[in-house]
Amino acid sequence: MALYVYKFGGTSVGTVERIKAVAEKVKKARDAGDQIVVVVSAMSGETNRLVALAKELQPQPTDRELDVLLSTGEQVTIALLSMALHQSGCEARSYTGAQVRILTDSAHTKARIREIDEANMRADLDAGRVVVVAGFQGVDEHGNITTLGRGGSDTTGVALAAALKADECHIYTDVDGVYTTDPRVVPKARRLDRITFEEMLEMASLGSKVLQIRSVEFAGKYNVKLRVLSSFMEGNGTLITYEESEMERALISGIAFNRDEAKLTLTGVPDLPGVASKILGPIAAENIEVDMIVQNISAHGTTDFTFTVNRNDFARAQKVLEGLRADLGGNTTVIGDNSIVKVSIVGVGMRSHAGIASTMFKVLADEGINIQMISTSEIKISVVVDEKYLELAVRALHKAFGLDQE
Repeated sequence: MALYVYKFGGTSVGTVERIKAVAEKVKKARDAGDQIVVVVSAMSGETNRLVALAKELQPQPTDRELDVLLSTGEQVTIALLSMALHQSGCEARSYTGAQVRILTDSAHTKARIREIDEANMRADLDAGRVVVVAGFQGVDEHGNITTLGRGGSDTTGVALAAALKADECHIYTDVDGVYTTDPRVVPKARRLDRITFEEMLEMASLGSKVLQIRSVEFAGKYNVKLRVLSSFMEGNGTLITYEESEMERALISGIAFNRDEAKLTLTGVPDLPGVASKILGPIAAENIEVDMIVQNISAHGTTDFTFTVNRNDFARAQKVLEGLRADLGGNTTVIGDNSIVKVSIVGVGMRSHAGIASTMFKVLADEGINIQMISTSEIKISVVVDEKYLELAVRALHKAFGLDQE
């Protein structure tokens, strides 16, 4: 007997027919002798509908009340799925996050899980029931309903798998696994049989939308084997696990990219201790996340300081920098560019192979693509290029590193 946690996203439970299909899949696994915990999101479109209702009444909804409202979406789904399971002859019991007691901190709309009480779930599983849990939500120590932020149902699924010491956590999505890159950009992109936690973490942080980054972090921390599968077709999907010896053969596992990038440069910045703090401190105070940072070599006592932010934060960040010019002194100017993208290659094989960076840079140069910024880690290299070269860069790199081939 194996214990699995299945997580189904909003499109997987978007209609009554799809809920019935999920129930059939779950019943089949239960009838085969496995213990199953199902985590579900709200039905597709429901969260947006609830947010729109809230904003009709309060343009900036109170975070606590927004959590109370949004948590109802998953409550609908767990009840409907449990009903479908009962109708199919499969005993099931539904739980909200508060009923399971998924204890979180009190950061409304972006709470983090602290503790899970699995006692009720264990009792139901031992009694032969399927346990259906609302994703995306929990409760703080004061009894307030909290939500986990964007993609929080993935995190719920992984957290329950960790608490229950499940054999695997299956994340059912619109795609049948993790691909070498986005198939919409590169038709020859391949589904990976397996990928490491480190690689998936990099891919998620660099723009891959298959899994929410917090869920991958959680899985890596608690050694929860993740498998990404399609809700609508059969297959083995992609297993996300720790690095194994046979995985070392893969030089590059994937090409990730992010269109939501913008670049800001301060020119003529005095080259003095503490200047970087003077620039990035006010940016952080505005809750703007900074990604890549480059500072040029000093010339005549001044330097240029460049960093990237999410494109949605571009205007706010630019305004902050304009306000800093007088404090920084000199002839400081602000230059902004919100028509850039980040392209990255990811692979644990980089640890034991030289020449990866030079190959990447030569491929881009041969295509006439100028590199504006470079960032590296142990298993990834990222470059910033002009937005118009995104698809060309991804296709060229995908081919150059042999990802087109089986």
